[in-house]
Amino acid sequence: MPDADASALLLDASGKVRSDADFVFYNQATHASGAVRHEGKQSSGGGVTDSLVVDLARVEPAVETVVLAASSDGGSFGKVPGLHVRVVDAASGAEIARYDSADASVETAFVLGELYRRQGAWKFRAVGQGYSSGLEGLATDYGISVDEPQQAAPAAPPAPAPTPAPAPPVAAPAPPVAAPAPASPPPPPAAPAQPVRLTKVTLTKEAPSVSLTKQGGTSGALRVNLNWEVRKQFKGWASKLGRAVAMHADLDLDLCALFELSDGRKGVVQALGNAFGALNQPPYILLDGDDRTGAVSTGENLTVNLDHSNELKRLVIFVTIYEGARSFADLNATVTLTPQHGAPIEFSLDECTVPSTVCALALITNNGGELTVQREARYLVPERGVSPQRTIDYAYGWGMNWTPGRK
Repeated sequence: MPDADASALLLDASGKVRSDADFVFYNQATHASGAVRHEGKQSSGGGVTDSLVVDLARVEPAVETVVLAASSDGGSFGKVPGLHVRVVDAASGAEIARYDSADASVETAFVLGELYRRQGAWKFRAVGQGYSSGLEGLATDYGISVDEPQQAAPAAPPAPAPTPAPAPPVAAPAPPVAAPAPASPPPPPAAPAQPVRLTKVTLTKEAPSVSLTKQGGTSGALRVNLNWEVRKQFKGWASKLGRAVAMHADLDLDLCALFELSDGRKGVVQALGNAFGALNQPPYILLDGDDRTGAVSTGENLTVNLDHSNELKRLVIFVTIYEGARSFADLNATVTLTPQHGAPIEFSLDECTVPSTVCALALITNNGGELTVQREARYLVPERGVSPQRTIDYAYGWGMNWTPGRK
């Protein structure tokens, strides 16, 4: 089934965006005003919801319409069952409006609805306008500049060989003339705004790796985000053994990383033991904080300074259950790696069917200067008395000495 992504466009009275910054989607998740935010996907009841948060009180006066759109990746919307948009009150959770699209076929993008101003109040209008040209066609229609691959211009035919010109007659030398004062050079032209990049990379079992180097993502900050949702409350792998596994509301997952530098130094970045790392000195990896909500706007985040990628040899990003559950059963999690340059990389974790408390998410390696991201999504089961960190160490051959720690 194709992957569907939500997006929003903020339009002025002309019906167009004021700039590319008025486009909110997976590669540009928050509007500068803070009024519109792309929250990301959550799975529930066999379906997937991609959420946008709109704070109508913060929408700038010049914005008259917020377009609510969706695009598909990997097929048309005719293959996406139950396509609809819901407007829900954030405070009460009550559904204010809903529009179901029942006639999608070859479309790969849809404007599902609009929030618009009318006599000082905000209203919702169902639209249902489809595009067979995908998110690029939809965005361009509203005035977005899209980053497209540049095609080389066809080679010009060779010019004919020049015919020798007759020598000019010799003239008497002209009297010297005072040279005019040099004119001030014109100011350099303003740098053009960078167009919006629509591409993204989804890693799967069939296509589990991508080269950051080939994507152009070898400098700047690489942000790694883990967000999750508990699908069930009291069911899991252990229920088959007659024991219920409880996923509590205070589920605490910790995003961590084992690193090895090019000079042979090894270590771990994690909340346990306050080993949060550093960006501008070894290990050039920073754990942003410790979150318990799983929300994509916060979640668990690691940042890797790719300006020092030549000093990084390999990096295993993994997650452990610190408290709140005995395994990852019934946990729906998504991993997103967003390089400062290049397309974002995302993948989902498979369903956990073993008593695992530690999962290897991704392996980043530097092989001869080429950075590669490998989807691992590998649930590991620690032996009795062995910590999750030591279990990851054994699985990937880090060879470190471990001692107990706490937050």
